[in-house]
Amino acid sequence: MIKTVSTTPYSDQKPGTSGLRKKVPVFQQENYAENFIQSIFDSLEDFAGQTLVIGGDGRYYNREVIQIAIKMAAANGFGQVLVGRGGILSTPAASNVIRKHKAFGGIILSASHNPGGPTEDFGIKYNIGNGGPAPEKITDAIFARSKVIDTYKIADAADINIDIEGTHTIEGTKITVIDPVADYAELMEELFDFAAIRAMFAGGFRVVFDAMSAVTGPYAKEILENRLGAPKGSVLNFMPLPDFGGHHPDPNLVHARALYEAMMADDAPDFGAASDGDGDRNLIIGRGIFVTPSDSLAMLAANAHLAPGYSKGLSGIARSMPTSGAADRVAEKLGIGMYETPTGWKFFGNLLDADKVTICGEESAGTGSNHVREKDGLWAVLLWLNVLAVRKESVLDIVREHWAAYGRNYYSRHDYEEVDSAAANGLIADLRARLADLPGKTFGGLTVEKADDFAYHDPIDKSVSEHQGIRILFAGGSRIVFRLSGTGTSGATLRVYIERFEPDAARHDIETQTALADLIAIADEIADIKGRTGRDAPSVIT
Repeated sequence: MIKTVSTTPYSDQKPGTSGLRKKVPVFQQENYAENFIQSIFDSLEDFAGQTLVIGGDGRYYNREVIQIAIKMAAANGFGQVLVGRGGILSTPAASNVIRKHKAFGGIILSASHNPGGPTEDFGIKYNIGNGGPAPEKITDAIFARSKVIDTYKIADAADINIDIEGTHTIEGTKITVIDPVADYAELMEELFDFAAIRAMFAGGFRVVFDAMSAVTGPYAKEILENRLGAPKGSVLNFMPLPDFGGHHPDPNLVHARALYEAMMADDAPDFGAASDGDGDRNLIIGRGIFVTPSDSLAMLAANAHLAPGYSKGLSGIARSMPTSGAADRVAEKLGIGMYETPTGWKFFGNLLDADKVTICGEESAGTGSNHVREKDGLWAVLLWLNVLAVRKESVLDIVREHWAAYGRNYYSRHDYEEVDSAAANGLIADLRARLADLPGKTFGGLTVEKADDFAYHDPIDKSVSEHQGIRILFAGGSRIVFRLSGTGTSGATLRVYIERFEPDAARHDIETQTALADLIAIADEIADIKGRTGRDAPSVIT
């Protein structure tokens, strides 16, 4: 039986860069999740009889909302629902399932790299038929609908056993519980030279992958250990846990500190990596060297032709605006297009669909390609392993050779987390008001060449996305970027990106924060960060 349930709208269901993210108790409010899911369905057209993919990162409240979403999909007329066994689907795997099975779209339950647990974070986002995050026109429609919604539809049915693969029926809708790993592993075998990587492992190459008790664990265990022959125990924390084992599943040098320290030791493995809560971010560390996400994007683009799936070359590269310009010089040398987009993977979708670009990346540890329409942490790890297997050099050697050829972008991100929202918004508003006066002024010996509020003009659909970050560009190639993040669930996160280009190989071994010290001081001077936020230092430096 299909029930139509009366409800009252909530005013706070505006999706951010990656869907709706709130604390678990917020989602546990009466009809809160139901309202948002129905608002998604009400904002879509012509899905009757179509396939919907549902899965998540295994965090707390994942299972409960999956049951709700299944019953609501059936009540709203979808013909089939594909759900990952145990409610598990990494974000890139979900994108692949949508694409492979020609689904209408998918609901992904995740708050990405944010902590999980009864009082921590939860999220819901909708991905469209190309496998990518819903564009702004859809998320805007969802938010508009959520503000006026008065009923939702749900099937009055028993919960589905999502722990066993098989098929069920609810109100004529076929519900199929699928192996969450199989389709993804098959795709990786098509893209990469598994034989070469397997031979490298057989020769004694040591890898350690920290899944951070999050969703990538089953994927990494199957691919790295079972299919590629990495020694048992190479994949750490591989069981997805509702609270991520108390970890903060963000693969950076703060939350993956143990991995970093292991890779800096004298007896370090050859290669270290980690992925985040929903599997779309990555951390790459070689023995004795951390590879920044911006550098990783550039180095993977420069070497992608060594993997079978990219042997014909790249059509172009795209990066988010705050990401360093390291990839730009790779694109220039290869003679291919380079695209600068706002933060948010959804902005890469049109470029990928139009075959303008093959590889994309964001400085926030996200890298991916045209194989899916999401960033993909394990994909980046496998491409690095493919490159290492073919070049037979260490990560450190590859990094140094790349810097020698292209120059080094010293780069760092300073995050001020859970800042008072009014203070953070005031800081950005003040910067925005002063943009016209900054060019020509000198700070700490550096002269501002250009200052703007980044706006993106999509070359495919001609849409315009404004207010995507304040850019201060200095003569000589240095820059500072200020923006507010859309991935947090409380207060505001002010992100400050600091970058200096150094072409001289003799100056490539300076400690990053030392190399950027003058720019860090200038950022505080221009924006009055301490005065406006009350913070003496960033919460996290990456």
